[in-house]
Amino acid sequence: MNNLTLCAPTLLGVEGICANELKYNGFKNVRAENGRVLFDGGFGDLAAANLRSRYAERIQILLAEFTAHTFEELFEGVKSVEWKNFIDAEDAFPVKGSCLSSQLRSVSDCQKIIKKAVVERLAPRYVVNWFAESGGVHQIQFLILNDRVSIMLDTTGAGLHKRGYRAESNDAPIKETLAASLVDLARVRSNHFVVDPMCGSGTILIEAAMKALSIAPGLNRSFAAESWRQIPRDVWSIEREKALSLKNTDCDFRAIGYDIDSDALEIARGNAEKAGVGDRITFLKRDIREFEFDSEYETVITNPPYGERLLDLEQAEELYRIMGKRFPREKGKSYTVICPDDDFERLFGRRADKRRKLYNGTLKCQVYMYFK
Repeated sequence: MNNLTLCAPTLLGVEGICANELKYNGFKNVRAENGRVLFDGGFGDLAAANLRSRYAERIQILLAEFTAHTFEELFEGVKSVEWKNFIDAEDAFPVKGSCLSSQLRSVSDCQKIIKKAVVERLAPRYVVNWFAESGGVHQIQFLILNDRVSIMLDTTGAGLHKRGYRAESNDAPIKETLAASLVDLARVRSNHFVVDPMCGSGTILIEAAMKALSIAPGLNRSFAAESWRQIPRDVWSIEREKALSLKNTDCDFRAIGYDIDSDALEIARGNAEKAGVGDRITFLKRDIREFEFDSEYETVITNPPYGERLLDLEQAEELYRIMGKRFPREKGKSYTVICPDDDFERLFGRRADKRRKLYNGTLKCQVYMYFK
């Protein structure tokens, strides 16, 4: 099937980064919207996007969009979908979603209506009155926003931020997709020397290394749609081989991560090994107060501790002042810092050359970029 509308939900603020990635990788008719990126393609594109996207949260098939002010309108809109193209008689099709700023407010009631509509559309097709749902999982997802309904099928399963390398993490790890977005904003390339002076479990540096070496983030995991009988199994093997062929180890990328927590550093080393980049990253115990540069050209990317990772606001503010002293304006050095504190620039000691709003979960942050 080659006429699908595919949907890549993203963290807020990451839509443009994700859209640029999809365009660069050759996907068709890419268009960024609030909280998601749409593009066109077939089963091969579906598999490729799952395997190769660093910034999407998951890959969905967008099946229908319509306006619904009543449960009857919701029922009819869902029932109009050609569900037989995607769901067999034995397949499981659970329903989940959300309702925002709409007349249909009850998520549980909407789930029941959508489930009933799908059953009534499929029952005559398979001549059954009851579905065992013992086969592959086809997760139906819905979003009702301002009375506009979007009906999707999730193809990913566990979110795409779960790359398969982070079995362990520190207390407040940054999401892999957000870390990858910071790496993109810092313009990391295959010859860069990247440093994280407060690296925690190493996620930012691992994402930087994977991008520099063109390692597809989904190579070490599986996806929900791999069990779908509607998608030929060789589609996945073909796209995995393509993704694997893009890996480039013939580059000069290297990185160093510092932290004061020995346990976090041990976790970071293990995560880097699992990700296949352990030989590119060195992890050392060092306090930010002792931070100094080891090379003429360095790209610093960091997610300084805040919130649950610090005892109080005063400690955070003191940390930002220390960073300002240890990160001087100097040729060959750039700094990318994500932080929720609106006073960061004042405490750091100078205004950023560029700022970008991103969300770390539900926490609104600014990415402060210094490169001049």
